[in-house]
Amino acid sequence: MSISIRPAVMQDLPAVLAIYAHARRFMAEHGNPRQWNTAWPPEALVKEDIRTGRLFVAVQGAQIAAAFVYLQGVEIDPTYASIENGAWGRDGEYGVVHRLASGGTVPGMGKACLDWALARCRYLRIDTHGDNIPMQNLLKKLGFTQRGVIHVQEDNDPRLAYDKIRE
Repeated sequence: MSISIRPAVMQDLPAVLAIYAHARRFMAEHGNPRQWNTAWPPEALVKEDIRTGRLFVAVQGAQIAAAFVYLQGVEIDPTYASIENGAWGRDGEYGVVHRLASGGTVPGMGKACLDWALARCRYLRIDTHGDNIPMQNLLKKLGFTQRGVIHVQEDNDPRLAYDKIRE
């Protein structure tokens, strides 16, 4: 069965919140207990993501299997304005994926979501926690390059910054 990706609607909220809860448990069980340990992302932010059209869901059949935020533009993410111990691969317009999470029921969701995002832009940025080894492995497998370190507002833990240029 094929995967489709569409903008989330408010009726998707319970499924999306369940996916994020699953992701928090998965991360804690796989050596990354701090990245989303404070019920991140909060429901109010998920609702805002839906209202603004930046939250997308990956659907197989009638099941929502993954969720993520996608933005595209120039200087769209203030957390990416400053990068330490390196530099971004390119300036100008880029796409960014945030809060990517799978419900754990359909394999390959991370790849499907990142492939979808990369198909919409020529240059994609993403970051992850230093303890998030499964995400780091996925990004390396998909050809992303680690560019340095960024800092996010939600906690004090630095994030590893990655990008991929589609030629």
